[in-house]
Amino acid sequence: MATLNRPAVKPWEEIVSEIRAISLRNEIVLEEVPAPQKLAPHAIALTADVDIDVGTGRFVLLHDPAGQEGWSGEYRCVTFARAAIEPELANDPSLCDVSWSWLIEALANEGVDYGHPSGTVTRVASSSYGELEGREEDSEVEVRASWTPTDGTSIAAHVRAWITLLGRISGLEPLPEGITQLPLNHR
Repeated sequence: MATLNRPAVKPWEEIVSEIRAISLRNEIVLEEVPAPQKLAPHAIALTADVDIDVGTGRFVLLHDPAGQEGWSGEYRCVTFARAAIEPELANDPSLCDVSWSWLIEALANEGVDYGHPSGTVTRVASSSYGELEGREEDSEVEVRASWTPTDGTSIAAHVRAWITLLGRISGLEPLPEGITQLPLNHR
């Protein structure tokens, strides 16, 4: 059997508490949803939406204290982020590479250690015909990715990186360094 990476030990309840305490941009709504039950002894799942129908995503953190060989570790982040884009962007040959680089940059900016990244970037452009003719063209980009955190003490940072990716593909400009957005009153 292959040697598994063993991250520093942090109680699962503490990891979940840190994830639940993440502060968000006003444009993003995060919700905890039922997690898959059979993939690992511990799991948490989140969905996020950017404004109204701009972008959406899902983040699942799986944890198996015994480790899983396919993950090469005790944790696995499984994500997707999807956003509507302008039709001309769907034809840009660099869209997939740029979208993937936003994930890698977000992880780097959070300073997290990870291994075994994998994923796909899909771009879709749709035109309507027949009874649906007259609808505007519809285009979107979707990043599906998974990776293994190699430091079990900074799991919330992996979630923040995913939220950053979702914001980027949804067209949100990064907040300037040192600027914190004040929460809206209706939240």
